[in-house]
Amino acid sequence: MSCIAVIPVYNHGGAIGAVVDALLAHGLPVLLVDDGSEAGCAAVLDALASRERVTLLRHAANQGKGAACASGFRQAAALGYSHALQIDADGQHDTGDVPRFLAAMAARPDAVIAGCPVYDDSVPKGRLYGRYATHVWVWINTLSLRITDSMCGYRIYPLAPTLPVLDRMPQARRMDFDPEVLVRLDWAGVPVVNLPTRVRYPADGVSHFDYWQDNVRISRMHARLFFGMLRRSPRLLARLAAGGAR
Repeated sequence: MSCIAVIPVYNHGGAIGAVVDALLAHGLPVLLVDDGSEAGCAAVLDALASRERVTLLRHAANQGKGAACASGFRQAAALGYSHALQIDADGQHDTGDVPRFLAAMAARPDAVIAGCPVYDDSVPKGRLYGRYATHVWVWINTLSLRITDSMCGYRIYPLAPTLPVLDRMPQARRMDFDPEVLVRLDWAGVPVVNLPTRVRYPADGVSHFDYWQDNVRISRMHARLFFGMLRRSPRLLARLAAGGAR
């Protein structure tokens, strides 16, 4: 097994350096995916990429978080890595938990290690309550409670089963990526290990979540998945009956 951190970056020049430093300190190589950032952030990424064990992949224009993650995972596999740790560039994820994620990966190399947020008081209440609607739809679309949180972008993916799933979800290029890829991996029989992790929202953090457009995309995604679940429901119900509810 070998793991690389994949970080989608879009104009996070002020925060990305500390995230990279922390990951390197934990012994993880880093793959930065510049998703069409402005010149200032692009220059920061160029400087980081001059460091040992840091690689930069660049999109000429912004394509969205999901597209950046997919590009990063494919590049990670091409570089010979078996697993990829996805983490946000804005510093909201606790890099101190990296050893716990890696230990969980070592114990279950076949599984997705999915972060489950433990929030402090910095979380916007609208975002906190809104994500539960997605959780309910994910539980419906998997006919299970196997996925505790589908929105957190702090995860380790086994790349061999993940890459074929990416080919089946070309529309999930932005904030709809995180929940859709977990549902489709669950449909493919990839186990999910839910790992609690602290998440904070920095006061000066940069968020690219578009309240209206991204919620529309996520609603459409849930509709696609619902009809996919209906086609798969006999197999999902058989899995439930066999004790695979969690």
